Amino acid sequence: MRLGAHTSIAGGLHKAIELSKTFNGTALQIFSKNNNQWTGKPLTDKAVDQWSQAVSESPIPLEATAIHDSYLINLCSNNPDTFGKSYTAFVDEHRRAERLGIRLMIFHPGAAMDKDRDSAIAIIAEQVNKVHEETTTLSTISVLETTAGQGTTIGYRFEELADIIDKIDDKNRVAVCLDTCHVYAAGYDISTEDGYHETMETFDGLIGLDKLVLFHLNDSKRELGSRVDRHEHIGKGHIGEVAFRMLMTDDRFAEVPKIIETPKSTDLHEDVENLDLLRSFVPDS
Repeated sequence: MRLGAHTSIAGGLHKAIELSKTFNGTALQIFSKNNNQWTGKPLTDKAVDQWSQAVSESPIPLEATAIHDSYLINLCSNNPDTFGKSYTAFVDEHRRAERLGIRLMIFHPGAAMDKDRDSAIAIIAEQVNKVHEETTTLSTISVLETTAGQGTTIGYRFEELADIIDKIDDKNRVAVCLDTCHVYAAGYDISTEDGYHETMETFDGLIGLDKLVLFHLNDSKRELGSRVDRHEHIGKGHIGEVAFRMLMTDDRFAEVPKIIETPKSTDLHEDVENLDLLRSFVPDS
């Protein structure tokens, strides 16, 4: 089972690996730098060595590890300065991931702002294509995250993600991360068995389950179709336990890493509780 949490890198990237021992993590998501800054300090050889050593001594394989890019990045921004910085930062995120041996680069597609959605989708795909062309020697994958649909954000409907993927030239370097809170807020009712199956069938028909390489497991503070992104602890929000029981026992996703991004305090006891609950849904886990 590849199950873990988004974990702090305070004190060094390798510290996230150490912290994951608190909740017996076997998967991991991190930021590669301060997520609210455009640029970060270059990764030193020492930092990379410390990371590699920590990984080698942990039960978390690199294939179950992901980086989430900076929240500042908007690949279809209508602000020329932000647009340029977003491209540069996204390239840098890929290069940092490669240095750490991490393939999965999770990113939010972007916000259309004053553009129509079709134009925004075309621009996002064009930017990703340019990034891939600039990083042809890298093995990283641009992983589109499903969004809740707040404001003008792109990617809250599976059709939009499918349209972006259709326009990306190198299909081997693009995939999807499904966030349970986001899809529920976007209007996909995964809170029932029938709704779960219907959502997965819709995803498979439009995108393909082979493109689903990571899950963000979060309950939702807000109601179905609210288009508001507010994470809640597993089973304590509007989604409830059914969706998570279904997902944790779905053989199709047994090897797909699953990451929680639920509220936490410094001792990480909430991560322990959430992950223990998820494990309890799997017989003999």
